[in-house]
Amino acid sequence: MAKKHHKKQKEVVQAEKNNSSVNTSPNWLTNSRLHYLIIGLLAFGLYANTLGHDFCQDDAIVITDNMFTKKGVEGIDGIWNKDTFYGFFKKEGKDQLVAGGRYRPLTLVLFALEWELFSGSAKKGKTTASPFGFHLVNVLLFVLLGLLLYKVIVTLLFYYDAQEAKLLALFSTLLFVAHPVHTEVVANIKGADEIVALLGSLATLYFLLKAYRTGKIWMLIVGLLIFGLSIFSKENVITFLVIIPMALFLFGEKSIGFSKGKLVRFGGYSVALILAIIPFLVKRSHVLFNKPFELMGPKRMDLELMNNPFLKLVDEVPVPYSFGERIATIFYTLGEYIRLLVAPFKLTHDYYPNHIEMMHFGDWQVILSIVLYLGLIFLAVKSLRKNPIVSFGILVYLASLSIVSNFIFPVGTFMAERFVFMPSVGFSLIVGAVLVQFFRRGKPTLALSIIGILIFLFSIKTLVRNPAWKNDATLFLTDVKTSKKSAKVQNAVGGTLLSIASKEKDEALRKQKAQEALTHLKIAIKEHPRYANAWLLQGNAYSYMDQFDSAIQSYKNAMLLKPNYPEAIKNLGINYHLAGKYFGEKQGNAKKAIPYLEEAIKLIPENPETNRLLGIAHAINGHPELGIPYLKKAFALAPNANLALDLSLAYGQMKNTTEAAYYQQKALEIDPEALRKRMGQ
Repeated sequence: MAKKHHKKQKEVVQAEKNNSSVNTSPNWLTNSRLHYLIIGLLAFGLYANTLGHDFCQDDAIVITDNMFTKKGVEGIDGIWNKDTFYGFFKKEGKDQLVAGGRYRPLTLVLFALEWELFSGSAKKGKTTASPFGFHLVNVLLFVLLGLLLYKVIVTLLFYYDAQEAKLLALFSTLLFVAHPVHTEVVANIKGADEIVALLGSLATLYFLLKAYRTGKIWMLIVGLLIFGLSIFSKENVITFLVIIPMALFLFGEKSIGFSKGKLVRFGGYSVALILAIIPFLVKRSHVLFNKPFELMGPKRMDLELMNNPFLKLVDEVPVPYSFGERIATIFYTLGEYIRLLVAPFKLTHDYYPNHIEMMHFGDWQVILSIVLYLGLIFLAVKSLRKNPIVSFGILVYLASLSIVSNFIFPVGTFMAERFVFMPSVGFSLIVGAVLVQFFRRGKPTLALSIIGILIFLFSIKTLVRNPAWKNDATLFLTDVKTSKKSAKVQNAVGGTLLSIASKEKDEALRKQKAQEALTHLKIAIKEHPRYANAWLLQGNAYSYMDQFDSAIQSYKNAMLLKPNYPEAIKNLGINYHLAGKYFGEKQGNAKKAIPYLEEAIKLIPENPETNRLLGIAHAINGHPELGIPYLKKAFALAPNANLALDLSLAYGQMKNTTEAAYYQQKALEIDPEALRKRMGQ
């Protein structure tokens, strides 16, 4: 009966809008099957050029270097019972480097299953997998998302004119699918968490709308189960606790308004949604904090700029932004999100300091952002009855953006393009609603021209942007042209160039790449003087260029900022060793080599080569008695004929013929040809 009742209501609504210009549009504009085909082909076609991409960026954390993911099905238990980052860091505590921790097991389970499928024979212990399959799944999920979004919008507008609803759904979905701001999510495998989260949220909206209108309990149960599961992919699903009830209020029935019965049903659905996510909240709190309903854990002030961007240096000491500086900067980033949606140029994966700089309420960008958001709120209220789809679009945008805005809690960065993936649904709805208005006013050609131009421009930008996500090197080297003042991307480019240099056999080319890396690392240090990793990499660059004093000082600076920094300590010892070897062997200056080698011994006392070099340096400097203990230690660590001959020469220099003869004999025992080979040298 309920179904017939609503069918009749729909027919009445259609009859009331019988004269709408939408109804006189060509059939292809209101053909749902054709729409699905167009959406699917566009979504797949735009991202087909990512199928040959490598793993990139945070794929290492969730896939290639994650011990649970790489176990395939066997790793699922660990995924469900540990922080998302634990499988990467493999150490208690480090998995919560991001404030509040991260618990997003659903997509890691998806990656584990993909690893099982795409790691060749999928044998236990398989250490590599083809990224092609992972990218294909991402693209197919995005195609599915586009199809679902179209279906949800049509369902949402049940009481609209059917043809008008399809047209609005088509325009909005095509705009969403083509938007280049989504490249970070679709082209980067890790972005599957955003896609799955939105898929689950929209599916929940669909089933609850159907349940609300038909009274079918099974639809309500299915919707709640999907909602409760989808939040395990990413926490921003929680914003649909507001979005779904508002959708029911605006579109669940023919008229907007409250009656006693409607209020009871509305409240019941809202409570049911809250109950659906309780298992996630309980599980998350136990996994991250071992406490029931603990959401964020103990508050702590992270003084590393790469983890907490709202810091500034005062007398070389990092201190938090003032309240005004923080809020002004947040409003600036909110304005940037609108800019990205309206004019998506200068895309980058990196919005870290100082690509985003500290802002104040006197800055015009901040004032403009505040005006824009006040305008959106005003428009949402004003359109509530006359054009509720606009109000709903604004709500979707504001609600889903709120959780990543840094207003509610810190998210570890100023902003990111992936953060606007879910909010862009609201933006697309607003644009779709505006374009449909042109049809109502008898201007279909104008509407079609506008949407055609937008889809064309957005598609071209998407296709051009995708190659940047080929791998880490292409991403860093591309985005450094946009995020020129970002310490993080400048440091990443420096590290990339040094990696290239390390594989270069030609010494001149190796030094050239190191010099290029040094240019970027100096910018990183200028923007973030306390960036320990940048100092470390700068030391590596100087080392490749044989500028050992500068390298050593860079490592010392890194250790001042990060005491017990294992990589810096190791590289410092190596560079003392290299400096000693360089001055001793290449320049023949044993006296200059000795201090470096002595420092190297303090850091790497068990290195046989360092002990050998120091022993020889002392001997060449005229003090074989100082060198012999080091040569003996080297021989004990790594006995070989050459070391035995070095000891023989050192004892000979001291006129100790007995020991000299002993070690010469040792050399001959190890390698009968040793003396002849040495003489040949």
